[in-house]
Amino acid sequence: MTASKAAPLRDQPSRPRPGNTGSAQGDSASRGSQSDRVRLADKSLPLFVLREHATDYAALFARARAEVGHGQCLCRTPALRLVIRCSRAGRYHLAGWPGEGELHDPSCSFHKLASELSGRDAYSTEAIHESDEGVAIRFSAALARKLSAPEPAKASTEQREARARRTVGLLGLLHWLWEAAQLTAWHPRWRRRTWWVCHARLSEQIAECSINHEELAEALYVVPPFREEHARRNAAAFETFRVARLKRRGDTQRRGLILGEIRDVRPTRYGVRYALAHHRGALFATTALDERLRRSYRPAFSEAAAEHGARRIGLFLVELSPKDNVRVVDMAAMLVSKLYIPADSSYEVVMANALADAGRAYVKPVRYDGSDLVFPDFVLTDTHPHSYVEVYGIHGRESYDQRKRVKQAHYQRQGARLIEWDVADSIPDLRRHQQDN
Repeated sequence: MTASKAAPLRDQPSRPRPGNTGSAQGDSASRGSQSDRVRLADKSLPLFVLREHATDYAALFARARAEVGHGQCLCRTPALRLVIRCSRAGRYHLAGWPGEGELHDPSCSFHKLASELSGRDAYSTEAIHESDEGVAIRFSAALARKLSAPEPAKASTEQREARARRTVGLLGLLHWLWEAAQLTAWHPRWRRRTWWVCHARLSEQIAECSINHEELAEALYVVPPFREEHARRNAAAFETFRVARLKRRGDTQRRGLILGEIRDVRPTRYGVRYALAHHRGALFATTALDERLRRSYRPAFSEAAAEHGARRIGLFLVELSPKDNVRVVDMAAMLVSKLYIPADSSYEVVMANALADAGRAYVKPVRYDGSDLVFPDFVLTDTHPHSYVEVYGIHGRESYDQRKRVKQAHYQRQGARLIEWDVADSIPDLRRHQQDN
């Protein structure tokens, strides 16, 4: 259960990254719908065409930027503005207009929740800065260290919280990637979601982002979906990342980030071994680090979650060991449903799966680094105004029961529609009814 700020909000995912023809693989179907069309200057085009062939339309992007100043999304009438970004490499990209994400249709690629229903609202522009060139992130961890200098001491919880608004931690970065790629949302228009779709969306976001003044595409390796015919290419790409990114340079130990689905964790002679889905290599960590991570991300490592088809996503901060193994320095873990929707417990995994099976459109608010932030467990975006879902999974704890009563009273004052599930009872009817319109 997570508490609430009941406020109108919106949702939405996007299309595959250029060069990754994953449209038939998942929720990027229905390419021809009006909610997937945009206007640049005097031309209306499907969004997926611009994303997959951005370089072919560079002149049109430039003309729209010069003549109109922005693109237009055709999911609503009148059309909504879109930011036209141009990266340092000269590649154009469309983004939602700041503050207007919740105005888009729930099935639109530019639809977003209201800012107060996302942990991102807790950061200053110093931590996450958006401009016409993309997004610049100030990451809390160093991406290089001097071997001759002692490892910096871990900041206390109070210090980390004090810095959270100015820097983004590992979990915050993971949540930002998921939310920016609109993987926190689901709409019944999409057929299914696979790692292929996740990889395509994440790659698109990363291409327009920097972290600590470096290109995020160079610092972060997102494990690609496995295809036998691409196995050698993928292995070569990872080796390039391992050598170009992680190899020591003189007295400097460089670090990088790896994002993937955790398939298995097994003990080794010296610690533990993390195996990632779609990836033939392995990441290694000390037993002490693994134990700390399991305490910090208990839901992601729970056996109960695995029983309901849950997946575990890991964002690893890594470096090379003296023996050239990829060693985990730190990690953020996230529990997700069968459709890669984030969840804070195994019960939320059950609810996320059930909502999708019931044909509902919904979003999961994420907290980023704000561990004390409270939101609705899920927001249903197929009703107007939006309605909310709360999952009550703890019994006999007074502090939890008190927060539950406060939340219920809040929803009642707001006149918000609420679906509640006490996990001791059967899951409620989740179907959308005519009176929900």
